[in-house]
Amino acid sequence: MTVYTAPLEEMRFVLYDLLEADKALPALPGHEEHGRELIDAVLEEAAKLCEEQLLPLNRSGDEEGCTYENGVVRTPKGFKEAYGLFAQGGWTGLACAREHGGQDLPKTVNLLIEEMVCSANISFGTYPALSYGAYSAIKLHAPEELKLRYLPKLADGSWSGTMCLTEPQCGTDLGLIRTRAEPQGDGTFAITGTKIFISAGEHDLTRNIIHLVLARLPDAPAGTRGISLFLVPKFLPKPDGSEGPRNGVACGGIEHKMGIKAASTCVMNFDGAKGWLIGQPHKGMRAMFTMMNAARLGVGIQGLGIAETAYQSARAYARERLQGRALTGAAAPDKPADPIIVHPDVRRLLLTIKSSTEAARALALWVGLALDVSERHPDPQARAEADDLVQLMTPIVKATLTDLGSAAANHGMQVFGGHGYIREWGMEQLVRDVRITQIYEGTNGVQALDLVGRKLPSGTGRLLRRFFHPAMAFVEEHQADPQLAELVLPFAKALGRLQQATAWLAQAGLKDPTEGGAAASEYLRLFALTALAYMWVRMAKAALARPGDAEFARTKLATARFYMARVLPETGALFQSLMSGAKPLMEMEAAAF
Repeated sequence: MTVYTAPLEEMRFVLYDLLEADKALPALPGHEEHGRELIDAVLEEAAKLCEEQLLPLNRSGDEEGCTYENGVVRTPKGFKEAYGLFAQGGWTGLACAREHGGQDLPKTVNLLIEEMVCSANISFGTYPALSYGAYSAIKLHAPEELKLRYLPKLADGSWSGTMCLTEPQCGTDLGLIRTRAEPQGDGTFAITGTKIFISAGEHDLTRNIIHLVLARLPDAPAGTRGISLFLVPKFLPKPDGSEGPRNGVACGGIEHKMGIKAASTCVMNFDGAKGWLIGQPHKGMRAMFTMMNAARLGVGIQGLGIAETAYQSARAYARERLQGRALTGAAAPDKPADPIIVHPDVRRLLLTIKSSTEAARALALWVGLALDVSERHPDPQARAEADDLVQLMTPIVKATLTDLGSAAANHGMQVFGGHGYIREWGMEQLVRDVRITQIYEGTNGVQALDLVGRKLPSGTGRLLRRFFHPAMAFVEEHQADPQLAELVLPFAKALGRLQQATAWLAQAGLKDPTEGGAAASEYLRLFALTALAYMWVRMAKAALARPGDAEFARTKLATARFYMARVLPETGALFQSLMSGAKPLMEMEAAAF
């Protein structure tokens, strides 16, 4: 069975020692009261909820799964009660506005809550995460009447939300959608079509489900320029806000999946369902991207959550499992064998997870803090610069943290050996559950194309400055620091490779877009490893400056050294690979595969 205890010390280190969020957040309008005392209290309560309520349901939820009968979907035993506690505790409205009954906590803090929930029970976390995405899209793009009607219900958790994009004939290429929206003359629209792979599309956790649906108006131009976004409730609200008659939307079945089996993934049929336009006609992609960008950061956090549980479980097993003797002689002569944590290869696996996970958390929270600044800072320039960082790093966070989560789960299984392959030990569930994160909300290959095709050229490289400028300044300031030089120098070399690759890609991609596509995945990985190294040099500096905790600093520095020596060198191979160009990928005829 997997084990999990919320890593509160690590979270606080990143929040306070590295990012100084206890100073930065209260300086933002609306977050004045969100200082360290309040944040710590929220994190501690979230940890109790996740450890005591959600973690015990993880394995049973996987084994039971969701059930479907005559259009009705039921979640596994215990989920409805746990969701009731979750909503009653105000966790569904944690980051929602006070005017809608939420607590308006910073996104930075909300990301840590999401991490804990996903570490404990990623299937459970799917439901409130989608609701918050729907909340955000409605809040930014819907008319006031719809905001007043729906947002308080989403914030208090009595209603939930979904995003309905994919259809049988289209996934990534949403320009191919066929779902229709017919104007009814009264400001509403009749929505008809079928959507597939709809997470939380139908379930028994809430009284109503609010679907955000992409569809085409009769006069819609072809492609993504002709997509509009509509709000379609499962039950039509009465004037008093309670649930009224059933709308023309029904679940046609649930998918039988590899993982996250306690999260319902549905086929949704819309048969003349009443809907309301969100945003402008034919501008649905703009509104939906509000939800998708938040979802992409959230999916990255799912990967991080699984990585943390994989690490803790593998570490516990490695300390207890007795097999063989240390290469230098018995480490535990009073026992029949030594714990496997003495073996170099087991340590390699554990340190690979640990070094990547800790840096990934720092990267995610750095972006989360920038998201808070982009929304609330009183200086327009500061908001714009923070938004640039969020836009640049979102595909990197989504792809990198989910790749990390999958690798961590597989490394953890390797530590367990044969027991890892057996269900009751829990590691095989982590491997299955995390795999979808590399696929949904845009596959990681699509994230790489977004980074290379959209983010790099945006503003003639303006977004890139938000990373390169502070990274280069750190190298300049600390490369001669005797305490940090052993870490800063390998980081500087990786940063130099990334700069060279960026310049080459900008030129090659302009001449031939295939070159950009061929290099995209390696480039994103190169960028990500360098960004994680940037987090490590900053964390090392923060750990050395932490008063009265020499052991914590020693552990941080040892982990940083491992990352620089055993993980970061991959950037050299990635650089060589992407610089080889598109020819090795594209010269073979399709028929020869």
